[in-house]
Amino acid sequence: MKEEVSIRNLQTVTELEKVRELEAQIWSLEDSVPVNQTVAAVKNGGFVLGAFVREKLIGFQYSFPGFDGTKAYLCSHSLGIHPDYRAFGVGEKLKWAQKKTALLKGYELITWTYDPLETVNANLNLHKLGGVCSTYMEDVYGEMNDGLNTGMATDRFLVEWRLKSENVKRDLGGDAQQVIRTDQFNENLSPVEIHLNLTHDTLFVSVPGNFQRIKTEDFSLAKQWREATRKVFNHYFKEGYTAIDLLKDKENHYYYVLQKL
Repeated sequence: MKEEVSIRNLQTVTELEKVRELEAQIWSLEDSVPVNQTVAAVKNGGFVLGAFVREKLIGFQYSFPGFDGTKAYLCSHSLGIHPDYRAFGVGEKLKWAQKKTALLKGYELITWTYDPLETVNANLNLHKLGGVCSTYMEDVYGEMNDGLNTGMATDRFLVEWRLKSENVKRDLGGDAQQVIRTDQFNENLSPVEIHLNLTHDTLFVSVPGNFQRIKTEDFSLAKQWREATRKVFNHYFKEGYTAIDLLKDKENHYYYVLQKL
């Protein structure tokens, strides 16, 4: 993208109304956050960042404070990019601006969720930003009756972005063990066998790189991936492993890296 993207911290009602308009355009008005809620969050430890090309709002990121009974942290609730400006790295720019703003406000941790079978999100969250995950959440949003996701459990990774910690050292050692044995089925990667008895320091968990297409072409296979990865991540997270990265090999196969930290 030739035009420069600028990031601003939005605080006025007029600015936040523009954010809701963009959010409604990206998803729907029903799924957008009411302005009275974002105003309250901005006044109480949260913030909304806007990405602009000149004076046009093309993306946003909304965060609010969280508390687990012991420590305060920042909940990264939503991030959206105008359809005409995707694939230009705007989302990553917003995340780095989020980190800078959070540190200025005194936060040391940002959390958010994403579908672990969405490799584009995994690449940003773990590989580029350096987030980690050791918590698997089952069916977070219940059933989504939108046609494509009907009947698919809305499982999520809970990402932790530790703002004052150095990124996890990704020393793979070259001898990691594969947790899921896969095969090709109608040109799509299929889980054939899972291993829940491995004890190596580093484990690889294969995932498909085209989950949205699989849901469209073979919903049964998509459900197999959900069920297989749910078993794997639940088991190994309980055994003390953490997902620290998503890698892609020369054959364009994707896999998570699990290590005991």
